[in-house]
Amino acid sequence: MPTWQPIPESLNQLCGFLRDSLSAWDKTAQKQAEMMLLQARSSPDINNYLAYIASNPELPPGVTVAPDSWGMVRSSAAFMLKNNVRTNYKKIPAESLAYVKLGVLAALQDPQVLIRTHVSVVATELIKRGGLLSWPELLPTLMSMLSNETGQFSDGAQEGAMSAMRQICEDSPKMLDRELNGQRPLNFVLPKLIEATKSPLPRVRTQALQAINIFVPRKSQAMLNSIDDLLQHLFILATDVNADVRREVCKAFVQLVDARPDKLEPHISGLVDYILSQQKSDDPQLALEASDFWLAVGEHDKLWQALDPYIQQIIPVLLECMAYTGDDIALLGLDSDDESEEDRAEDIKPAHAKKSSARNINKAGNAQDATAKATASFDKLLQGMGDDFEEGEIEESDDDDDEEEDPEERWTLRKSSAAALDVFARDFKGRVFECILPFLTNNLKSPDWPLREAAVLALGAVSEGCLDVVSPHLGELIPYLVTLLSDSEVVVRQITCWTLSRYSSWAASLTDPAQKSQYFEPIVDNLLQRMLDKNKKVQEAAASAIANLQEVAGKQIEPYAGPIIQQFVRCFGKFKDKNMYILYDCVQTLAEQIGPVLAKPELVNALMPALIDRYQKVPDDSREIFALLECLSYVATALNDAFRPYAEPIFQRCVHIIHANLEQSMAATSNPAIDQPDKDFLITSLDLLSAIIQALDGNGAAELVNSTNGSLFELLGLCLEDLTDEVRQSAYALLGDCARYVFPQLQPYLQSILPMILKQLDFENVLDEDIDGSFAVINNACWSAGEIALQHKKGMAPFVPDLLQRFVELMGNPRVPPSLVENASIALGRLGLDNAELLAPALPTFSEEFLAAMEDVDASEEKATAFKGFTMIVGQNPQAMEKTLLQFFAAIARYRDLTLRNPIKQELHDVFQQAINTYKQMIPQFNDFLAQLAPADRQALTANYVV
Repeated sequence: MPTWQPIPESLNQLCGFLRDSLSAWDKTAQKQAEMMLLQARSSPDINNYLAYIASNPELPPGVTVAPDSWGMVRSSAAFMLKNNVRTNYKKIPAESLAYVKLGVLAALQDPQVLIRTHVSVVATELIKRGGLLSWPELLPTLMSMLSNETGQFSDGAQEGAMSAMRQICEDSPKMLDRELNGQRPLNFVLPKLIEATKSPLPRVRTQALQAINIFVPRKSQAMLNSIDDLLQHLFILATDVNADVRREVCKAFVQLVDARPDKLEPHISGLVDYILSQQKSDDPQLALEASDFWLAVGEHDKLWQALDPYIQQIIPVLLECMAYTGDDIALLGLDSDDESEEDRAEDIKPAHAKKSSARNINKAGNAQDATAKATASFDKLLQGMGDDFEEGEIEESDDDDDEEEDPEERWTLRKSSAAALDVFARDFKGRVFECILPFLTNNLKSPDWPLREAAVLALGAVSEGCLDVVSPHLGELIPYLVTLLSDSEVVVRQITCWTLSRYSSWAASLTDPAQKSQYFEPIVDNLLQRMLDKNKKVQEAAASAIANLQEVAGKQIEPYAGPIIQQFVRCFGKFKDKNMYILYDCVQTLAEQIGPVLAKPELVNALMPALIDRYQKVPDDSREIFALLECLSYVATALNDAFRPYAEPIFQRCVHIIHANLEQSMAATSNPAIDQPDKDFLITSLDLLSAIIQALDGNGAAELVNSTNGSLFELLGLCLEDLTDEVRQSAYALLGDCARYVFPQLQPYLQSILPMILKQLDFENVLDEDIDGSFAVINNACWSAGEIALQHKKGMAPFVPDLLQRFVELMGNPRVPPSLVENASIALGRLGLDNAELLAPALPTFSEEFLAAMEDVDASEEKATAFKGFTMIVGQNPQAMEKTLLQFFAAIARYRDLTLRNPIKQELHDVFQQAINTYKQMIPQFNDFLAQLAPADRQALTANYVV
């Protein structure tokens, strides 16, 4: 260490503060210590003091903290030092940084594991902030300590070096693989890490593998060069006596499945035996890592097919691992009757507004495309795998206390095995069912509930892959499963709901009324009953199953809508907050499937009072409002004019939420002390306004808009320029709906809104890192521009040149996805309906792209109006079609539309005929020209038009 020495009084004071800052039993002392430490951060020598404390194994002279507290004080010093480096690295003097680095290297050799671990984090923070060149001797020093070729380093020092190296690999993988002075550090580091897996120290072997596993999926050249060497070491380590080492070996094999499956294929027989042996380990984490191997292999066809000979070995192990273990049962805390207990706020997942679909003109401008639903899918059952960070991204909140994890959301051996069984069943079908049949026979009626539950889970897991071979048994299985909905065990009732939902498509597809009565109706009736189970988890499972059943049954659910809604109403009166979310999903799924049938008086009069009652109880700032407003959007769309009696207060509340959110946003922009509001409140409110305007159509919607005295469009203008993509996406959807249904109210605001559309359509403003979100916004901007063009007619003239430029840029840019090219083309065609003469001179710049885009667009009113506008442009400048004329005639010949209303269909036919007549006069050998068309196209043209 350098010659710097602490002042004894200051050192003693600081140690006291560090100790007291961790004093859980004296809150006053803790608060005072935290304040003093905050002040101490401004001292120029603070990091020297912290490094001195962290790196000293012995209590320094004059320090009065109790000797048994010294370890705690040192850990606290290392923690504070890490935070100082993270937040103030550039302000730390060079001489202080040098002292800290030497202190870190000393502390990495400390006898205490905890100190070495904390100081490893300081080391990686120094590298993250300053880069490798700021501490060029670090990696060679760590490698020297790790290899211990001179024998001078203790076991603790080797473990400390490995701990720091693993931490650096984890936090700065890109930095290690980036060229520095003509070399990539990873080329030097990776072979050393592989060599370190031979260490006699289990902790070093484990952490070396952890570091290696960071780089396997990255497929860097250094890793690809080392694959063969790594495999040799893995095969040796596969029999390591240490379970932590074997866990990392299994993880490495999982990573290699994706990185180099070809390297594993020759060893598949041995790998199957090894993975199965580890999956049966008493160590739950090791067994889980092994089980995940099957899911990884399922993503690679050739390697997956290589498992074919081993199906009869693998499936029984998966089944064995699907039963709840004693530890699982203890974590679940199987409270049976908890229906009356209020949900804790922390038990309710933070709700987020679902991103509304981009307007797809190819589907008649329907903004209410189906969104991802929380149904009883396999993903729903196996939730909780967690979100991986983006490549190279570091979690900045790692200092925060970990939130208590819901045991049901942990990724477990049981879930991994069930998911693997599902994948095996999809591809190996009947052979898998043969393997599980003895398990089902022995355990479906077992008195041991974990085995009974596992058998029901297995039956659900194979439902999609093995349906053909399971179907002959369903006549017996379905009635038995229905009885299990009344099982005395909560988890059996819960899993039975899910398994029945997996077979609901089979039951819904039955055409024989007697069979429907025997199987489908009991499923519906009993799942509905379970929605009022005395256990909240069973309620959730049953509601999720009903949502899924409604979705797969579609229109066939209509005859049961009455009893279903009655039960939903009871649930609104009984469910606690957490289960309300799945109940909203049930309601909106029913609305989506039965549509206008929901408007029957006996249905709407039963459902709406319950929904409105809940709507009145949920405050504006509750996150539950997202799910509720989305549900109301589906209901409004289904009810159409029957929603009118409920529309005004809901409409006004949405406008109020938007106003309050924008007001807070503006306040937060000017005053950093005010938090920015959650944009999800804006998104769901805008989407519901869209749904209500669509539902009420015409006069009803106009009355609602008028009641806002123009504030709706002022607020909408602000949303159109919001910085959040999802807000603008929903705002442009609402703008298009206003153009379609309440244009007279919108028209006075177009002079300010149309420039906003032009700005949004400028592809140059799209950022690469958010390109997908921007495309969705531009989609809706195109759609709204087309809707406005239909209504504003000649009023669009001042904006035609700029709109033309934007549309042509989008249509001709190879980075733009085909769906957006189609939408831009249709908007441009519609612009031509009343402004053909302004667009005609530019026809050669877009005719080819327009016609190509139209080939894949389904027949719709949008396509018809766009083609009519385009043909009118052609009529203004027919000579400009010289290069694309044959393509144009082929498009006319292939145009088919059997669903449009007669006026639109006839208008399009007439303009096509006018175009044909024009070219008949212009082209002397017209029949010879038509002879260039494909025979089918020429025949269709002759049959439908006068040529």
